[in-house]
Amino acid sequence: MSETFQLLLISTWQTIYMVIISTLLATIFGVPLGVLLLVTDKGQILQNSILNKIVSTIVNIFRSIPFVILLIVLMPFTRLIVGKSIGTTAAIVPLSIAAIPFMGRITETALREVDRGVIEAAQAMGASPFQIITKVLIPEALPSIVSGITITAINLVGYSAMAGVIGGGGLGDLAVRYGYQRFMIDIMLYTVAILVAMVQLTQFIGDLIVRRLSKNR
Repeated sequence: MSETFQLLLISTWQTIYMVIISTLLATIFGVPLGVLLLVTDKGQILQNSILNKIVSTIVNIFRSIPFVILLIVLMPFTRLIVGKSIGTTAAIVPLSIAAIPFMGRITETALREVDRGVIEAAQAMGASPFQIITKVLIPEALPSIVSGITITAINLVGYSAMAGVIGGGGLGDLAVRYGYQRFMIDIMLYTVAILVAMVQLTQFIGDLIVRRLSKNR
């Protein structure tokens, strides 16, 4: 096995690892965040203007911070969580924190697309807010939510490459250390090709799942 192939293999696995875990965490925390943003909004089933305003402001603040700056700002917090501020596992912390507000807004938008009449029908039948969320809102918006997860994962591929600039590992780190600093253009081209392939594959899988969910509705 050539050294170049081995470097590409390790770096690709590191990027996949970062993206999968970050996407999973963004989904686990971002979807409930999106639900909270919707149901506490004006005219919704759990209207709470103060809570909605606070959460919405926090989400907007984190979404407005460029990812490279967020990487640096979160270094002390990352060190507190995983014991170090650089490396592949450490990069998951800022990647997830950047993706959670993004996923929250996408989920909120997806839930707003649900027909208001369906929600009112559930309320008329005596459904509780929890039942409306779990039995009506999320199932009806699931294809759009999955589409949002796909978009989030694709964004995280790009973010993971940026994380490599400050020692986050993965293909971004390989491109900087070998492709840029050592003028190894072939490695630079290989990393770009792999990143493009990862994005294409992620989009294909996401679209496939969305189509199947849409058919089963």
